[in-house]
Amino acid sequence: MTEREQPARLEIRTIQPIGLDQRHGTAADLFTVWFGSNLMLLTIVTGGLAVTVFGLSFASAVLALVLGNLIGAVFMALHAAQGPTLGVPQMIQTRGQFGSLGSLLVVGIVIFMYLGFMSSNLVEGGEVITSIAPGMSDAPGNALVGVLGVIAAIFGYDLIHAYARLMSYVAGGALLLAFVWIVWVHGLPADFLSRNRFSLSGLLGTISTAALWQIAYAPYVSDYSRYLPPGTGVRAAFWASYWGCALGSLLPMILGALVGELSTQHSLVATLAGLTHGIAAPLLIVFALGVATANAMSLYCAGLCTLTFGQTLIPAWSPGAMARTVVSLLLFALSLAGALLGKTSFLVNYTDFLLLLLYVLVPWTAINLVDYYLLRHGRYDVASFFRHDGGIYGRVNAVAVWCYLLGIAVQLPFIDTPLWHGPVAARLGGVDLSWVVGLIITGPAYYHFARRSNQPAVLAL
Repeated sequence: MTEREQPARLEIRTIQPIGLDQRHGTAADLFTVWFGSNLMLLTIVTGGLAVTVFGLSFASAVLALVLGNLIGAVFMALHAAQGPTLGVPQMIQTRGQFGSLGSLLVVGIVIFMYLGFMSSNLVEGGEVITSIAPGMSDAPGNALVGVLGVIAAIFGYDLIHAYARLMSYVAGGALLLAFVWIVWVHGLPADFLSRNRFSLSGLLGTISTAALWQIAYAPYVSDYSRYLPPGTGVRAAFWASYWGCALGSLLPMILGALVGELSTQHSLVATLAGLTHGIAAPLLIVFALGVATANAMSLYCAGLCTLTFGQTLIPAWSPGAMARTVVSLLLFALSLAGALLGKTSFLVNYTDFLLLLLYVLVPWTAINLVDYYLLRHGRYDVASFFRHDGGIYGRVNAVAVWCYLLGIAVQLPFIDTPLWHGPVAARLGGVDLSWVVGLIITGPAYYHFARRSNQPAVLAL
């Protein structure tokens, strides 16, 4: 290894494999990149859904958030070892399951996911300004979050890791201060623990939301571990990512449930500002900077996915830093438009967006993990990922595509959303178990049909 982390250096490589002489960092970097990037306003708002949308009591909300994050983080963290082993972005590696053209089905959906998260983050950045200075436009908040995210995404991997490491300490301290201020300085009302009530549908809905928060990071993971040395190890990469993302998400979500239980306003951010009166301005600014970190990560990954999409259609193209810069600016413009158009009904749109992601990401993560750990045991021909004909993986792996579509279809009877009420979910009183069904059917189905197809020769790599 000759490389070291250099945050001020422009990253030259994009979707190309990372050579051994460019590898650097340790598993500890995976903890901070996931812990620091989750300490933000959007995570707090997501935790607040447990009491504001799902109607749980605070104790029930905490239980559901713990279960959802700890369960979902397993699937997210299992992807962490793929980066050091293969040295390519997550969606490039997906060509090994779906084929070069078949992978575009998933890549396109993931780009949409990144744009949704970026728009949500920009909305929250704007709310910071209006919460600190009522009556002001939210444009300065949008600009702050947007500009910082674009700069980090353009400079790339090392700057994002350094920024998340800094936010682990700064935002971590702000989070602790917020808890202390609300509980001991502001004080909790006597009926706090008796507000709302337990419901099975609310519990499972909150578990699903928290689990999805973790699963939604699965397409990100290898993008932030692909520069690590191959000897990092599966266990070290898994546990660093697992606890970084689980704790980094769970703690602000619990704060969100606390704030949501005390909220009398439409905006959780405004409630947080009121509950932390006296320190609200610096506190919210810190959390807004956390939003900028997450936006940088989403924008960086969205750029890699967009370049992956383009390179699939033009195999001879090898995009560099300039291509990433141009794509990042275009994607930011789209996410900003989404934020401005959707901010008036943000909470409802965001909840529906999370549920949509749940249904389409679960089958992909099941196929990817089964293929990597149970079928190929981490052995892939990386050169084939970049061949015009897909190399040994071909253009379309029909088994993966059909199993992916099957994974979405089997969830339909169990879905309970404003757009679709599945018959099984209706009989269960509105309990949505679709993601569980998607996991337990898609993974075994793909394993079975992949073994029966023409893939055994490929598995011998």
